[in-house]
Amino acid sequence: MHRPCSATPNGPVLIAVGVPVASRAHATVPIAHRFGPQPDLPAPNPGLIPTVNMVPATGLPAGITPVAAQRLSATKYAAGFDHPRWLCVLPNGDVLVAESDALPKQDGFFSLEGWVMGVVMVMAGPAVPSGNRISPIRNADRDGIAEPRTTFLSGLNSPFGMTLMGHTLFNATTDAIVAFPCQDGATRITAVARRIVSRPASPFNHYWAKDVIASPDGTKLSATGGSNSNVGENGIDAETNRAAMLEIDHATRKTSIFASGLRNPNGLAWQPDSGALWVAVNDRDEIGSDLVPDSMTSVRDGGFYGWPYSDCGQHVDARVKPPRPDPVQSALVPDHASGAQTGSLGLTCDTGPSFPAGHSNGGFVGQYGSGNRQPPAGYKQNFVPFSGGRPAGDPTDLLTGFLNAKGKAKGRPVGVAMDATGALPVADDVGNVVAGDAHVFDRFGFGPLCDVLSSACN
Repeated sequence: MHRPCSATPNGPVLIAVGVPVASRAHATVPIAHRFGPQPDLPAPNPGLIPTVNMVPATGLPAGITPVAAQRLSATKYAAGFDHPRWLCVLPNGDVLVAESDALPKQDGFFSLEGWVMGVVMVMAGPAVPSGNRISPIRNADRDGIAEPRTTFLSGLNSPFGMTLMGHTLFNATTDAIVAFPCQDGATRITAVARRIVSRPASPFNHYWAKDVIASPDGTKLSATGGSNSNVGENGIDAETNRAAMLEIDHATRKTSIFASGLRNPNGLAWQPDSGALWVAVNDRDEIGSDLVPDSMTSVRDGGFYGWPYSDCGQHVDARVKPPRPDPVQSALVPDHASGAQTGSLGLTCDTGPSFPAGHSNGGFVGQYGSGNRQPPAGYKQNFVPFSGGRPAGDPTDLLTGFLNAKGKAKGRPVGVAMDATGALPVADDVGNVVAGDAHVFDRFGFGPLCDVLSSACN
């Protein structure tokens, strides 16, 4: 029996940790039914052993590119990164790449679940040392070939989100938001980091990646922080200023919670038509392959989105003890479900009519791929059409080819951005990781008759 978005699941949920995949945990509803404002939600199906299905991942073979949608083409644009995760486009057209991963644990906190996930992450490919730097990609002559690269910033602490406000570059590391002076056309920053605010990252740091974006008027920063658990099992005190969107006043550095109950918010983007801030969210695990849909949603000031007490609005999660019915009554439903366990992390909005009809005016979502679903899902970059500042149709695949029929991944697309030419860079953080850690950076453009960097094709 399926449940609509207003129903409440029933029955106890049992949690156990292990690598085997129980047959009863296979998805029962097509992944396409997990998209949109009212996804089809069956009852939870936790099983005694939760689904752990990390797909072994390597890079695309030499000479092979991802598969682009009709009227688009994809090329490998730059290589040689160490775990490229996140992207930021500067006014001069340079694309900054954050090379980052979780740092080794140093606090002595042991979690059986964390240990198991660490093992399967090694199997899946992305567990490599963090580059801890930001590198620039420059293509001044727009010939489709990246120019020799320097190190823009180094010595960072798991850098992730980046945003420019005037001549100041802000970087969300795993434990702080730091700032650097950044002049137009700079190829390297040597200034000492200026700490704007500290972020929670101890005694353990379940979701290490944090994002940041500047407000259009240049007065505030919005920053994300994922939860320190799946469903609050480490105690609510461990979730202070986590599973939330924070707002930071630039002048005073005063920090407040703008929106809460977002399990693992990542990609941030301003929607150009409505002016609303949108975020991609990874939702909870271990209640079957059909649940819970990841999402992208606008965030309201003071809005509560359910975590850990409920999902998809007011669907109570019976695992959370003690339950709290009061906040659940006000829990908001995310605007657009992105599929169960797709790993929807990256997000950017179309800022101009550079893509052909059907692929313009909408949101671009980087889906890193599942680790808790059978069969796997995600491993692609897709597009959600918008109208009047709201999602207005089913998503379409723009970049695929990262997952083959044998259940092996050839990459994990994550960060996504719209560059100055109207093309769409997509970071793949495990591409060629086996072959000397040579990661790839894939770029969208028109084709095949138009130059991949040209914005004049229509």
